Amino acid sequence: MRITRFAGIAVVLAALLAVPLPPSASADPGSQAELRKLTKQAAQLNKLYRGQIQSLEEVRIQAKKATETADRLKSQLANARGDVAGIAATSYMTGPLDNIQLFTNPMEPYQLLGQAANLRYMADERTQRVVQIQTLIKKAAEAKKASDQKIKELQRELKTMQSKRRDVEKLLAKYGFQTPTGGEGLTQRMTSVKITVMQNFPMPYGVGCLRPGDPGEHGKGRACDFMMSRGMATGADADRGDALAEYLIKNGARLGVMYIIWKQRYYDIRSGGGWDPMSDRGSITANHWDHVHVSVF
Repeated sequence: MRITRFAGIAVVLAALLAVPLPPSASADPGSQAELRKLTKQAAQLNKLYRGQIQSLEEVRIQAKKATETADRLKSQLANARGDVAGIAATSYMTGPLDNIQLFTNPMEPYQLLGQAANLRYMADERTQRVVQIQTLIKKAAEAKKASDQKIKELQRELKTMQSKRRDVEKLLAKYGFQTPTGGEGLTQRMTSVKITVMQNFPMPYGVGCLRPGDPGEHGKGRACDFMMSRGMATGADADRGDALAEYLIKNGARLGVMYIIWKQRYYDIRSGGGWDPMSDRGSITANHWDHVHVSVF
């Protein structure tokens, strides 16, 4: 009876130690290097197009999240390898429990039984780890695939926006280049848009524009946030935000609007217009559920 039980323990432990662990099932250094290269290219294109290209930024964020997920799973796999290595080391030090050893081992019976009990405890504690590691390997493979796919999407989006360079250059030439003027630190165009909006829409929650040191349009005096609420905009506040966004789209060519962000969506003139969804940025404000963001050329 005991021999059967000991043999069962050995089988479970052997199965645990035999779990296949690929050397790297998640984001590899090549993927990380490619993402860094593409991010640099995106920054250069943003600079050339005089502001953050929202479609490009959206894909870049998705690619970054995908590679971070792959990295996290890679770390978890490394920890799993450590667990398995620890069990292997313990098995080596205590020795296998085969039928011959059970009859010929020079240990005292209570020592042999203690070793068996210890291995039984290890097996019981770690058996579930086999399933966990197998699941982790599957998730890591999926994460690697998703990471590669997002990087390819970023490559395609870069090519798409580069192919529109002539059209964007025409837009930039049409509106010209403005630098901040006046005490508010805004460009003349942004000041004009702000005045126009406030003449047509009540702003009970205020407006935020210049952010000194901000690397984006807010820091260059070419963007404003028109606050619709103090939290998630609902009811009349949400309706006012919808109306403002539509007004800016209809009058964008006249006002020089470059892009709008509202309700976790963006409308970028340079990438062809139309509302496109944004990934979750982590908060109501970051997702633009409480304000309408407007950037101008």
